[in-house]
Amino acid sequence: MAEGMGKDNPPIIRIVRKKQVVRHHSGAWKVAYADFVTALMAFFLVMWIVGLSKPVREAIEAYFKDPIGFSRAVRHGRSPFATGDAMGILTGGAAPIPAGKGGGVKSKEEQLREVQQAIVEEMERLPELKSLRDSVSVTLTREGLRIELIEKRSSLFFDSGSAKLKPHTRHLLGVIAKQLRDVNNPIVIEGHTDSLPLVSEPHYSNWELSADRANAARRAMEASGLRPRQVLAVRGYADRKPLRPRDPRHYSNRRVSILVAYSTAGY
Repeated sequence: MAEGMGKDNPPIIRIVRKKQVVRHHSGAWKVAYADFVTALMAFFLVMWIVGLSKPVREAIEAYFKDPIGFSRAVRHGRSPFATGDAMGILTGGAAPIPAGKGGGVKSKEEQLREVQQAIVEEMERLPELKSLRDSVSVTLTREGLRIELIEKRSSLFFDSGSAKLKPHTRHLLGVIAKQLRDVNNPIVIEGHTDSLPLVSEPHYSNWELSADRANAARRAMEASGLRPRQVLAVRGYADRKPLRPRDPRHYSNRRVSILVAYSTAGY
């Protein structure tokens, strides 16, 4: 037995364990790559904006200054920035047309206001149409310019149950068409009736009558100067959208509505 080793002094055994280093794939490169792609995208976005026209750049600037106010203004058909061709781009329609002498360009809202005023003035000027002024509504709405021929007395624009235009109705539609033929906006023509059922023909209802009246208005306006394909849609609503919901049988629910829309959205 070796010296110093005995029953009271057992040998000391030292066990050394090597630590295993678990190598993880580092994700630092992913972060760097994402930063690079973001910077590249921002660079191309800036280059694209620089190449746009001044009105469009002003529109983009207006959006970033007040996104909520900008979006709300566009939804209501108003231009929240300086006039320019940006309004046409944002609303999905044609760009504004140049103004007359005095410079600048007109927004879509300004164009439609001028059309609105011209229609009203023309009706006031013509003696044969002046008596119809109270039966024609010309209003600027969030959708566009809406012109409605409302029967304020029975059988004013059409005979009861008929889609045949009366002579003064045809004349009025001709005046409206001449004011609309130079606008770039799409036109939607709608027909409406009261809820009284038709008894003249067994298979002819207010659905057919409303659509036929709208189509009769379209044909008269196209014959008076509307451009080909200017009318985007013709619709018959029968009695489903009455002016007087509490009195659906009233004759004032019968009307032809001409919408000069800001854009083709929804149509």
